[in-house]
Amino acid sequence: MEEIDLHAALKKYFGFTQFKGLQEPVIRNLLSRKNTFAIMPTGGGKSMCYQLPALMQEGTAIVVSPLIALMKNQVDAIRGVSSEHGVAHVLNSSLNKSEVTQVKADIVDGITKLLYVAPESLTKEEYVDFLKDQKISFVAIDEAHCISEWGHDFRPEYRNLRNIISKIDDVPIIGLTATATPKVQEDILKTLGMSDATTFKASFNRPNLFYEVRPKTKDVNKDIIRFVKQYVGKSGIIYCLSRKKVEEVAQVLQVNGIKAVPYHAGLDAKTRVKHQDMFLMEDTDVVVATIAFGMGIDKPDVRFVIHHDIPKSLESYYQETGRAGRDDGEGYCLAFYSYADIEKLEKFMSGKPVAEQEVGHALLQEVVGYCETSMSRRKYLLHYFGEEFDEKTGLGGDMDDNVKNPKKKHEAKEDVKLLIETVLLTKEKYKPKEIVNTIFGHENAMLTSHLTHKQPFFGKGKEKPALYWTALLRQVLVANLIRKEIEEYGVVKITDEGRDFINKPHSFMMSEDHTYDVSDDGIITNSKGAGGSDDKLMQLLKDLRKRVAKRKGVPPFAVFQDPSLDDMTLKYPITIEEMANVHGVGEGKARKYGKDFVSLISEYVEENDILRPDDLVVKSTGVNSSLKLSIIQNTDKKIPLEDIAKSKGLQFEELIKEMQRIVFMGTKLNIGYYIDEILDEDQQEEIYDYFMEAETDVIEDALEEFDGDYDLDELRLMRIKFMSEVAN
Repeated sequence: MEEIDLHAALKKYFGFTQFKGLQEPVIRNLLSRKNTFAIMPTGGGKSMCYQLPALMQEGTAIVVSPLIALMKNQVDAIRGVSSEHGVAHVLNSSLNKSEVTQVKADIVDGITKLLYVAPESLTKEEYVDFLKDQKISFVAIDEAHCISEWGHDFRPEYRNLRNIISKIDDVPIIGLTATATPKVQEDILKTLGMSDATTFKASFNRPNLFYEVRPKTKDVNKDIIRFVKQYVGKSGIIYCLSRKKVEEVAQVLQVNGIKAVPYHAGLDAKTRVKHQDMFLMEDTDVVVATIAFGMGIDKPDVRFVIHHDIPKSLESYYQETGRAGRDDGEGYCLAFYSYADIEKLEKFMSGKPVAEQEVGHALLQEVVGYCETSMSRRKYLLHYFGEEFDEKTGLGGDMDDNVKNPKKKHEAKEDVKLLIETVLLTKEKYKPKEIVNTIFGHENAMLTSHLTHKQPFFGKGKEKPALYWTALLRQVLVANLIRKEIEEYGVVKITDEGRDFINKPHSFMMSEDHTYDVSDDGIITNSKGAGGSDDKLMQLLKDLRKRVAKRKGVPPFAVFQDPSLDDMTLKYPITIEEMANVHGVGEGKARKYGKDFVSLISEYVEENDILRPDDLVVKSTGVNSSLKLSIIQNTDKKIPLEDIAKSKGLQFEELIKEMQRIVFMGTKLNIGYYIDEILDEDQQEEIYDYFMEAETDVIEDALEEFDGDYDLDELRLMRIKFMSEVAN
């Protein structure tokens, strides 16, 4: 393959001018018919590694994937870059007889380049016999970690793939995974019988993701709502540990005017598919899901991932947070952490075989370490995957709460010594709670039964609060000076390093609990300002994309991804040729979907007198005369005010001011539909009565009168409603 061929193919099929990360060497290796093993983090562009070589070669590539939903997404996306509907097919239990016949016909005719199959389907003899006689280019095994019992998502049916592939044909195999510790990697190569494979391991660093851990309080739902409301109209995922919690959180969000749906294994298949499609088609913004349930969703524009509950391993956490920002845009990963959740997970484990518990506890300890560390979280995470990271020079080094708001530390050498000595003096038979009670001097039945409360060391650390000792104990655990015994569920023992510490104490800098820098509304801020693009056009393009997607029955990102729309708002393409030069749009896509978009853009350019200079400098458009009319029309259509503000490129506050101006000049505005979402009838009546009887409509007076019961925006909006109904 000549250098130019590969880049030309990339441009032709996908509209990209360059490869991402390790894509190019992986593809070259596969095209030269060698076995290949690619370890690339979520969002690293794994699927391109088999999609492009499949489109470039004769015959059909078989792609084994465990998730039906993911297959469907990818098939939609591939069909978007080709004029042939049959270029990609799924072969699984969801097809009926005539659909299977069609798939087979397309393979025989050489139309199908990618055939996505579930491992179960490959065990069916009729499929194996059929595929034997076809030209197969190669086999791709996605989510290859499913082969390993040490992987976080073991699937027994994956273990047999090697035998089945050898029955079909002697073709190259490419195994792909987004996460694998060295043990899992070894297992994959052995089980697939491809120890000769060339291994490509990409960096696990995702520099566009911001990591933050916040203490979980009883107001966690309030914190989540406040956070999500910063991302109105944007996609996010919230993970919870139990189905019950999923339902509860989804309901709380819905009641608070956020478009959210639940997603867990307890819902019937039809509802699951419906909720997933709503998320993909942008009919809902947020999916609340169980951690246990693999969301096979290849949605590029997920802007945030929230962990309501902490997962059982850092590998799961990495996978789940990795669903954010796959389009290289901003991704915010927020986890709420309380040690009580960890204890709950430990309880779940206590009934399992000791060997399994051992693995489970070791994995959990890493999660605790990550949540409680005061070092760069990115550094901690990458270290876990065997990768060194320097936060001073590495990409994304400052995208992390610990680096942005360093925790205070203090010397705790003497306290650590006291803690370890207490473990020793109580004969290493207590769990953390008892050790803390002993140091703090709090009697309970367990301690009195062992007469610990009579000992001279009892209460030796009572001048510091119990919470201090609990936090220190956990940091000493993470530093491996003490450990929890597996056999005697949770009993604390001293490690060799801990014994050395007693004999020769050295400096131990204890991190104090985080106090965050909080903005006025109680939200920690980390948001990039939008640079240079035309927000008004962006909204029009997004609306059009949604309509086109609905019409074609594909998710919006299968039409064009966000970065492509961004590029359109900078380049204003008004012909199909120009559209083909937009980032991420190739010839096929421009021909297939471009028509509606270029006609919308050319109309927009004409209406707003936009200059389209060749050097792509964007002129800002000063179109304010139509704003009033537009606000009136949009409120009549009952469009959420946040969406109106966004489509007009206004801050919410600016929109409120514009609406006040309209109402104060004597025009009615119907915003009752919006107020009904945020205030109930009694609340509205209370504020309405206040304005009816107040001497002035000064908002500060109203704020004072209600003394914190309502916030500024709620009162301003009610004043607009009041003026509209009463004064006009």
